[in-house]
Amino acid sequence: MEARLTGIERNEVLHYLGWPGVGLSKELAAAFERCERTLLDTARPRAVWRLFPLLPDGRLEGTGYAPAGESVRELLRECGAVVLMAATLGTEVERLIRRAQLENMGDAVILDACGSAAIENVCDNLCADLADELRPRHLTDRFSPGYGDMPLAEQRELFYVLDVTRRIGVSLSDSGLMLPQKSVTALIGVSDRPQPKRHRGCSSCSMFETCAFRKDGKSCGAL
Repeated sequence: MEARLTGIERNEVLHYLGWPGVGLSKELAAAFERCERTLLDTARPRAVWRLFPLLPDGRLEGTGYAPAGESVRELLRECGAVVLMAATLGTEVERLIRRAQLENMGDAVILDACGSAAIENVCDNLCADLADELRPRHLTDRFSPGYGDMPLAEQRELFYVLDVTRRIGVSLSDSGLMLPQKSVTALIGVSDRPQPKRHRGCSSCSMFETCAFRKDGKSCGAL
C-alpha cells in the first residue's frame, strides 16, 4: 500500500495560518498557488502500518505495548484490533521549507502550512485505503500521541514497534520531535461494528487557544 498525496486543501492551509477570514489579494493568491504547486512537486510521501490483535489487557499482540490514556481506551472499547501507522512527506519538503526561510520568509510560512495540510491528506488517503483493505471491518478515527490524554512519550513506542526510522526515514529527537517535521504517527481501532466519529470542532483543535477565526466568533470550516 503506497502513500498517496492527492492534493492540498486550501481551507486547511488558511486554518494553519490562522487566516482571519478576509479575501486574498491577487498577489497572495498567486503566492499560495505557487507554494502549493512547488510542495506537491517536491513531496515524496512514504508510510508504514501494521495490524495487531488487541489483547484483553490492552496490549497489542506480539509486543509489550499497551496504548496509554483514557481517551485511547474509550476509542478502542469495541475494537478487537489496532492499526499503528506512520507517514511523512519526506526530507525533500523539509529542505524546501528551510531554503525558503533563507530566501523568502513569506513563502516559507505558506509552505509550512501547505506541508501541514499535505501530510493530513496523505494520512486521510492511507486511512481510506486501510478501510478498503480491512473491509468488512470498520475503523475508528486515527489518534496520535499528544492528543487528548495520550502522552507524547507514546511516540517512542510507535517508532519502536513500527521500526519507523528504518522503514520510512523519520527520526525522533530526544524531545519527541519528528524529523522530517511533516510526519505523523497514529493508531486506529478496528472493530466488527461501525464506530462513531469523534467530535471535530474548535474545542478539539490544536489551535484552539490562538485561532484568529475563533476569536472573531467564526469557524475556519476545516474541522
